[in-house]
Amino acid sequence: MKLNRMRSLKLDLITYDPGLPAASANEFADEVISKVAKSWGSGADLVVLPEFIWLGLSPHLASTSSEPLRGLADFFWNELLPKLREHFSISGKAVVLGTVPCVLPDSQIRNRSLIFADGRMFHQDKLHLTPWENAFSPGEQLLVWQFHGFRMAVVICLDIEIPELSARLRDCGLDLILCPSATETTLGVERVNRCASARAVELGCYVGVSHLIGRADCELIDENVGLAAIYRPSQSAFRHQPRNEQTEIHASGSQTLRVVLEQKPLEAMRRMISETNPSHLGKKMAGIERCIQIESLDQT
Repeated sequence: MKLNRMRSLKLDLITYDPGLPAASANEFADEVISKVAKSWGSGADLVVLPEFIWLGLSPHLASTSSEPLRGLADFFWNELLPKLREHFSISGKAVVLGTVPCVLPDSQIRNRSLIFADGRMFHQDKLHLTPWENAFSPGEQLLVWQFHGFRMAVVICLDIEIPELSARLRDCGLDLILCPSATETTLGVERVNRCASARAVELGCYVGVSHLIGRADCELIDENVGLAAIYRPSQSAFRHQPRNEQTEIHASGSQTLRVVLEQKPLEAMRRMISETNPSHLGKKMAGIERCIQIESLDQT
């Protein structure tokens, strides 16, 4: 049976400042909910928020636990989640709610992205961790899912910089990668976004990035700079569209990049087998399942 694919997807990539004024943890959550509702109300189908956005709850929960990450996780997953379900379990809409700590039954802590899509709720854990994330444990699987007929995956911050992970996505037929991110310097922004652009080229898909920005009273996100960006494949089907589209880097406030993603150029690109296109090389030809010898001519 043929898949009934939607022809386009309206995507809002939102940078967010977790230090924006809020009188309580619930007020902070209400502001995030309102931001998503505003995007949905103005026509967005899918909204993406940055990595670690929910660490903005920390100042409001500092007295509830001697272990702030575990206290925050307890509040989010046990007290806040019912409210989020109520607001975000909506048919025809989707949101990637940045990331939040999640404590597993064995006491490990994951950096977890909560996702609502078409009334479903699921999650994606960050797979590769920075030196600053030593309180967390890495995730173990990458989820590919569908919304509005687009096949997509959430690849969190440092994960987008790992080419071996990208190589595993070959032959998956991805249309869109979503990358919630948090970095404190322009160099971090460059690493994430230059790699995101490379993923769009090598996998032949759209890649959207949303960074955390601003300052917050929390060690992990004490200062942040970033932008919102969408990258398209550098193929002739996209000749008349901007392949690299992004906002300016900023260090406070919030910005929304609205983009409309079309299936038609993806389908045209995939039919053009005579055009040089690295995304046409499956896992075998690209070297994942092919023995390519590395020989050194260095003299000892």
